[in-house]
Amino acid sequence: MTASPRANWNYPNPIRFGAGRISELADACRAVGLSAPLIVTDPFLATQPMTKAALAQLVAAGLKAALFSDIKPNPVETNIYRGLVALKAGGHDGVVAFGGGSALDAGKVIAFMAGQTRPMWDFEDVGDWWTRADPNGILPIIAVPTTAGTGAEVGRAGVITQEATHTKKVIFHPLMMPKITICDPELTVGMPPHITAGTGLDALAHCIEAYCAPGYHPMADGIAVEGIRLVKEYLPRAFKDGADLEARANMMSAAAMGATAFQKGLGAIHALSHPLGALYDTHHGLTNAVFMPYVLVYNREVITPKIERLAAYLGLEATFPAFLEWVLTLRKDLGVPHTLAGLKVDAARFDEMSTMAPNDPTAGGNPVPIDKGSARKLYEVALAGKL
Repeated sequence: MTASPRANWNYPNPIRFGAGRISELADACRAVGLSAPLIVTDPFLATQPMTKAALAQLVAAGLKAALFSDIKPNPVETNIYRGLVALKAGGHDGVVAFGGGSALDAGKVIAFMAGQTRPMWDFEDVGDWWTRADPNGILPIIAVPTTAGTGAEVGRAGVITQEATHTKKVIFHPLMMPKITICDPELTVGMPPHITAGTGLDALAHCIEAYCAPGYHPMADGIAVEGIRLVKEYLPRAFKDGADLEARANMMSAAAMGATAFQKGLGAIHALSHPLGALYDTHHGLTNAVFMPYVLVYNREVITPKIERLAAYLGLEATFPAFLEWVLTLRKDLGVPHTLAGLKVDAARFDEMSTMAPNDPTAGGNPVPIDKGSARKLYEVALAGKL
């Protein structure tokens, strides 16, 4: 077995990549001027040895560190406000976002909102709304992913649910990009197989949607294509053997690549998934995986030439059906349900969801436009399992 890779990168932000790099957390904090970091994580990780070790490392280095973990799996605005209270009460000067996508998103938004006077929703990723923010009030962020899926560790935004409307909204600012990211695959070794599958398929969804999104961005396309290859080669291995550090490391790379590539755009997989996450609190990556083949078929007429090139690169027969069959087989092998029923979702809220999906900020990146009617049909076929 090949050893786990190790490297320092500066794209899209400074990244310290490799097994054991979590030992550099205190050094990373000092490098960006933090003396009192707040670790933002989720309630489960707050109890785990690796999180306690990270906190102990910071304290031993003489940093005034503390832990905040009141974060839901799909973060809501109340989590952000409580985090801000903890941040200010402890006199913290920055955030260590530590965990999966929920903790990373929440940590970044807490650091962003620390010095703002306007409501959080004034900074939704709409037009140039980010220019409303006071950049001097944004605290430094160190990102430490413990899963391999969302890629939030290399992103400039956080997804937060507005509780009044049960709608997921994207809060964006260029300075929300972490100052340093530590990608240590050893932190992902304890992920159970179903989380490995869900997060890994989230990375796949990011890469596929970025690659298929309309517009000219060959750099994003290239990153997405190689990210898909890494998922194809290493996700089954990581799922089968969670201690396979080579597989874990390459899935961490694929996750970061997906989030780097999707600056080009996402699409209907995410637009359909976000309402489910907001209304049913489903796992984001797993929900994306359920919708993936239905959206591919919906977009087939437009994306076939690109999918044929992608299939050839992956060593598959260079056809759309061969690629679709690979996706279906991968989902099945990883235990992903084929229909929405497997997520305990029925048709009761389809009207509501069909209104929400086309208005999601990711919908505009879909190769074939979606409206309320087409969103409803996609929900229906995903419930019925019809391709």
